Amino acid sequence: MSDISGRRWHDMGGDAAGPVPMEGHDFALWEKRVDALMALCSAKGHFTVDGLRRALEDMGEDAFENHSYYERWVAAINQNLIEAGLYTLEELGTRMQVVAARGRTYGDASGA
Repeated sequence: MSDISGRRWHDMGGDAAGPVPMEGHDFALWEKRVDALMALCSAKGHFTVDGLRRALEDMGEDAFENHSYYERWVAAINQNLIEAGLYTLEELGTRMQVVAARGRTYGDASGA
């Protein structure tokens, strides 16, 4: 979990990480929604920055290396909302089945 220095796998401070891309990119709709969800839930007091950071750091190296920034954030938000008792894993699973049954795209879901 940590090396001899006491640093955990996610602590890359001071390590060479390559060039930082300076060009912007257009965020996908789902990424904008994750950002909005984080802001709304935080404002409602459902979790703290410390809670989100703990969930992100506890994901493990594989998730950190293989998931995008917003994939990690939505997982951390979800973990905190479950811990806050807003819903259970079973309720989430049931809701995900309902959403999946609508179709893979907005067009499928709306019948367009």
